[in-house]
Amino acid sequence: MNAIVALCHFCELHGPRTLFCTEVLHAPLPQGAGSGDGPGRGEHAEEEEGGIQMSSRLRAHSPAEGASAESSSPGPKKSDMCEGCRSLAAGHPGYISHDKETSIKYVSHQHPNHPQLFSIVRQACVRSLSCEVFEAEQFGCPQRAQRMNTAFTPFLHQRNGNAARSLTSLTNDDSLWACLHTSFAWLLKACGSRLTEKLLEGAPTEDTLVQMEQLADLEEESESWGSSEAGEEEKEGAEGREPTKCPADSSLLSDCGNWQPRKLSVFKSLRHMRQVLGAPSFRTLAWHVLMGNQVIWKSRDADLVHSAFEVLRTMLPVGCVRVIPYSSQYEEAYRCNFLGLGPHVQIPPHVLASEFAVVVEVHTAARSSLQPAGCEDEPSLSKHEFVVTSGSAVAADRAGPTILSKVEAALTNQNLSVDVVDQCLVCLKEEWMNKVKVLFKFTKVDSRPKEDTQKLLSILGASEEDNVKLLKFWMTGLSKTYKSHLLSTVRSPMASEPRS
Repeated sequence: MNAIVALCHFCELHGPRTLFCTEVLHAPLPQGAGSGDGPGRGEHAEEEEGGIQMSSRLRAHSPAEGASAESSSPGPKKSDMCEGCRSLAAGHPGYISHDKETSIKYVSHQHPNHPQLFSIVRQACVRSLSCEVFEAEQFGCPQRAQRMNTAFTPFLHQRNGNAARSLTSLTNDDSLWACLHTSFAWLLKACGSRLTEKLLEGAPTEDTLVQMEQLADLEEESESWGSSEAGEEEKEGAEGREPTKCPADSSLLSDCGNWQPRKLSVFKSLRHMRQVLGAPSFRTLAWHVLMGNQVIWKSRDADLVHSAFEVLRTMLPVGCVRVIPYSSQYEEAYRCNFLGLGPHVQIPPHVLASEFAVVVEVHTAARSSLQPAGCEDEPSLSKHEFVVTSGSAVAADRAGPTILSKVEAALTNQNLSVDVVDQCLVCLKEEWMNKVKVLFKFTKVDSRPKEDTQKLLSILGASEEDNVKLLKFWMTGLSKTYKSHLLSTVRSPMASEPRS
């Protein structure tokens, strides 16, 4: 992330001034910031904090070093600066930190060395300190940068008519600027770790688009929660009462808050799960997963249920996955297609008899029970036995959806490693999501008749009943971005023009 953190001050003699700033450098240091990439000549290394090595480097010049610096630096002249306007003393080398993990440098000095960056920081300084009342604000600039500023009460004032005092004098802390450099560098590093850029080669997949939409919805929801809580606290404070927190809703927590990857996975992969459950039971379970039926796991081991869902969800597009990992009561199928329950939770009889649900019950294995093949080295799984039941059992001779047969072929091929099988699964999902896109446009956007739809399904190789059901279910996993793009294209005047 490219950003600059600056501390600004309104001087009573010289107006708005920049006291200190820290910037991020991804390339070799500019000429004004020294030479070399590592601690060497003209610098000394200091302590390490948070993976960042602190060092102080002698630069070729500094904005406050005199006439020679005045001609080559974008900063103000020495004669236009007083003690309240100056942070680093004349000849001070400035500060630089090396992030060993990313090879990024964090450089601190009074002004940015680059003229354009100096202009951006200068404008932000003037605009943020030129009004009496100020609220947090963002405003852009032609260089496509964003400036965020917050005003503080002026503190570098004169005392008894004498010259303005410096910040180090007011705080009686000679290492103040080094501490600020450390804090600013950590802030930039933390923001860079949270806000990252991804290079996408080619068009983004549907899973990528759905994940981006889910992240945006989550951030919007968290912001709305934060603003509502802030409003409640202000209201409580105005009434003179102690702000209280609302009790947590267990159903809400089970929907999203508890869904976190576990450190130790009980099921390592789909192949591993197939070995544990056995081929017939796994085929029944995989069929229900792919068709969008509700998959219910009952066990007293919540980690085992989490691990099972983590593996099974890889067979579906991201947009088709709705998980309640562990609940104390049954949840309807419209809320989730993956549901974890405790062993004593009652499931309604109509669900047990339904062909649109499958239940996996995990019992404590008897001592005399045989372990599934391939699980001799899994002590955690040897304690359990798995019973897969459904209101409509999948016949062994039933073909099922085409993708299921291909997945089973990949899992049974021992020449393919687990990583290769994972990539095969990604390719299969993309292949069928492309068929879903074609079917969506054909039926939902173009509104073609049923006869034409049947011809299309035959061309796509998905005319069988199970394949049609799978396509209709996977259609619910299409991203909002793709759907809105198709609708906007159809409704635009250019789309209705005849092709030449």
